[in-house]
Amino acid sequence: MEYAKPWLSIEEQINQLVARGIQMDDRDRAAAVLHEVGYYRLTGYLYPFRESESYLDDDGRGRVRVLNKYRSGTRIEHATRLLDFDRRLRLLVLEGVERIEVAFCMRLGYTLGRYSAFAHEDPSLFLPAFIAQRTDGNGEALPSRHDEWLVRVKERQDSSDEAFVSHFRNKYEDRMPIWAMTEILELGHISRLYAGLRNDIATEVADSFDVPTKRLMGSWIATVNYIRNIAAHHARLFNRKLVTAPKRPGPEVVPLLAHLTQKDAPKQFGVYNALAVMAYLIESIHQDGDWAARVAIHLRSFPSTEYIDAGSIGVASGWLEEHLWTRHS
Repeated sequence: MEYAKPWLSIEEQINQLVARGIQMDDRDRAAAVLHEVGYYRLTGYLYPFRESESYLDDDGRGRVRVLNKYRSGTRIEHATRLLDFDRRLRLLVLEGVERIEVAFCMRLGYTLGRYSAFAHEDPSLFLPAFIAQRTDGNGEALPSRHDEWLVRVKERQDSSDEAFVSHFRNKYEDRMPIWAMTEILELGHISRLYAGLRNDIATEVADSFDVPTKRLMGSWIATVNYIRNIAAHHARLFNRKLVTAPKRPGPEVVPLLAHLTQKDAPKQFGVYNALAVMAYLIESIHQDGDWAARVAIHLRSFPSTEYIDAGSIGVASGWLEEHLWTRHS
């Protein structure tokens, strides 16, 4: 289908919002908001206030259809409060991701460096599936995942303008030790390397974060990387359904996260699950920090209305009083 909707001026966008049920108390203020964030970002934050109706599909199953009409009393301010809340949440997430990313890179480089300066090139330190040659559907040879990783890392190294990278490029034949290499890699590169590591090495890294298994650590780092990308690209975060959700440990495995697996716990795809995992990891890095306390304060400030509350983040009643969030209060 060819897109045929016309361009709308700011005034026409305001008229369209009014026609769809938005209570417009101050058109000048609405125009200022639209100039600042745009129609699609604004209506994304107004989405929870749209009317809906139940219906039966062709198989007789109950469904809910979201309508192109807003609930009575919906105003621009409902969206701007959510926009402001989400903006501050993204900043907290980026701060937390930085702490986790820097520490994870350091500990991975430190652990691997004990084997050799160029441990990342050593096939004996990786799982067979990571170093095995592969074939495509036609039987053509493909590089191993390890070889693919090394190519991506070399591209990253070649494009870097860091002074210390130039130093290794000019003095040491362009080879960098793993403890220096980790300084130029993104979390995605590091998480792929971690996934390919032998279990004994990966478990040692996980243990340094008080995480009991490689499986859990790999899942949590993948989630941190996913949520970092959302926050870094200014996308809506508060009611995001996590595509890469963290694995939830059993209550006896990580007691501080036991509430995530309570019988009546919301599904694991809410952003709260990522925030809880980040709070746990940051505590293992910086035990005197207040990141978790500041996140909890912010979550308690959620601009609740009749139609939306902190449950949209995945927060169940009483969860922000868990020891995970209050131990430094």
